[in-house]
Amino acid sequence: MTNRMADPGTAEILEGYGRFVVPSYARFPVAFVRGKGSYLWDAEDRRYLDFCGGIAVNVLGHASSVVAKALAEEAGRLLHCSNLYYHPMGAKLAETLVRWIGAGKVFFSNSGAEANECLFKLARRFGEPRGAFEILTAQGSFHGRTLAAMAATGQDKVRQGFGPPVPGFRHVPFLELAEMERAVGPATAAILVEPIQGEGGIRPATRSYLEGLREICDRYGLLLLFDEVQTGAFRTGRFLAFQRLMEGSGKEAGFLPDGIAMAKGLAGGYPIGATWIREPYADLLGPGSHASTFGGAPLACAVALAVLEHIEERGIDRQIQEKGEWLRSELQALASPDRGLVRFVSGVGGLLGVHVRRDARTVAQELLDRGLLVAPAAGNVVRLLPPLNVSTEEMSEAIAILGAASRAEEATC
Repeated sequence: MTNRMADPGTAEILEGYGRFVVPSYARFPVAFVRGKGSYLWDAEDRRYLDFCGGIAVNVLGHASSVVAKALAEEAGRLLHCSNLYYHPMGAKLAETLVRWIGAGKVFFSNSGAEANECLFKLARRFGEPRGAFEILTAQGSFHGRTLAAMAATGQDKVRQGFGPPVPGFRHVPFLELAEMERAVGPATAAILVEPIQGEGGIRPATRSYLEGLREICDRYGLLLLFDEVQTGAFRTGRFLAFQRLMEGSGKEAGFLPDGIAMAKGLAGGYPIGATWIREPYADLLGPGSHASTFGGAPLACAVALAVLEHIEERGIDRQIQEKGEWLRSELQALASPDRGLVRFVSGVGGLLGVHVRRDARTVAQELLDRGLLVAPAAGNVVRLLPPLNVSTEEMSEAIAILGAASRAEEATC
């Protein structure tokens, strides 16, 4: 067993990354060596309140006993099994996901980008008989870092230096139904959106927008696809964000997209991706059409099942709805239209965007210096992504840190 007392210091760790790790991330200059619950400790043993959460991954916090127990038990039973065969955990997890979403089937992978790739291939297979291959996505969206996912992403900066882009994607202004309908053409096979744009700045869709997309797809014979990689796994208080957004509409029970990509929080920190496909289209990707060596491995499925069942059994989904509303109201109390750090707050449940007056990364660094970890996003937005089992005391601590930063901002004006 590794002696944690022998962990190198921050300077040595950063030097190792500089010498041996591809510099594809804009990392903050801190190195973490352990975590517990909502907290992380760096190499100098300083404690941080983690409201970044691995960017919406650590739904039960760090060093969760639920995750540890599932990992240990399944690793000692069946770690990996080729997809040439069957195993019980894959069937159980798929059944659980279908129960929470609707009639259909699930393809398992390892990440959000892979889950979206399955949607891309589904759309092309669906449209192939009539020569349709194009997917309409939203400006400001983010769908991953593979070449196809970058082409789907509605942010030019993501594609810079990697041209020409993969063909078959066009970007339409978010929340503009008329623009989306005008963009539909003979080559269009599907529409893909995030119910709440995450990297794009915590921008929720409206019920009318989601309903309008469904109507457009039904009218023109297109697939409606949702990217719930960041917004799923009970992050908003419902299993999927579109379910939360549709609450109270009177149409919630009958509303479904045709495909959904999921990942991030599904297994509380263990890598897994999943793509749900609605029943009429669930068999389009037949044998040999799509695959993933590690996708749906027994270990990943067992951990995901344990995490999701724990959230449901303990009512953590309902709790994060209530806690999220309280946290949002307290954060909004810090906001001012003309002074201080915070302009306004967006989002629902455990997915909140604090819209600040300066560059989001600069603000994230300042909050890190004060002991609070947040995730920068586009549009001068810092995301708060606490564990779903976050305590009221921990939320109050985050508010106090943001309040101190806001007061310091006012003092410099």
